[in-house]
Amino acid sequence: MNPILNTAFKAARRAGQMMIRASANLDAVKVDSKAFNDFVSNVDRESEAILVDVLKDAYPHHKITCEESGSHGKSNAEYEWIIDPLDGTTNFLHGHPQFAVSMALLHKGIVQEALVYAPERNDLYMASRGQGALLNDRRIRVSNRIELNRCLIGTGFPVVDQSMMDTYLAVLKEVLAKTAGARREGSAALDLCAVAAGRFDGFFEFNLKPWDIAAGALIVKEAGGIVTDMQGNDGWLESGDIVAGNPKVLAQLLQIIGKHI
Repeated sequence: MNPILNTAFKAARRAGQMMIRASANLDAVKVDSKAFNDFVSNVDRESEAILVDVLKDAYPHHKITCEESGSHGKSNAEYEWIIDPLDGTTNFLHGHPQFAVSMALLHKGIVQEALVYAPERNDLYMASRGQGALLNDRRIRVSNRIELNRCLIGTGFPVVDQSMMDTYLAVLKEVLAKTAGARREGSAALDLCAVAAGRFDGFFEFNLKPWDIAAGALIVKEAGGIVTDMQGNDGWLESGDIVAGNPKVLAQLLQIIGKHI
């Protein structure tokens, strides 16, 4: 583990330990609603504070962009952390163990380092650009399935911004008709990691935020997968519309999506 990822893991593990303690008494967790179906808890905020404190101490000249508290540091910094302190808040609040800390380090806008830590399972996904992807220090690769009817696809429902709901449902209907099934597990960061580990053969979702996908996307790429937007281009981080998978599956998903957008 390189020094940057070691620091990130130190922060993520500390935040994860706090989450596990909090999960033992969910009735005591304070919850606010940022928007319809968009929740934030004191656990999100405490996790974010832990991550920011560790990163500021180790890298005082880096910019840090967070889901809850916005940006910290110089706006023109060459290095920027994009972090989601608790991806899968709704899962966490319901005692469903599909949630994670997601951390990505960008250099001049390009993701260079990525870490996704699922504390409930103690699973650590990591990637460095050009160095491959790991799950708990073991190399991982995307699946080698080609036939779409044998593939399991991850996805996420547009529950916050529902403006794309009709389009999404049309895409999902065709995906369900042509694959072995689809799963909606509630954490885009972990869904992308599932693609990287070959558990999902592909993934698609509309209207995500950079902190949802920055880390997971690099992990997919370093595991041999491809990540694009819905048009097959590189604008996924800006648009939040993302498709991921091994090359053959991704091409077939893009064909389906292209009929409906």
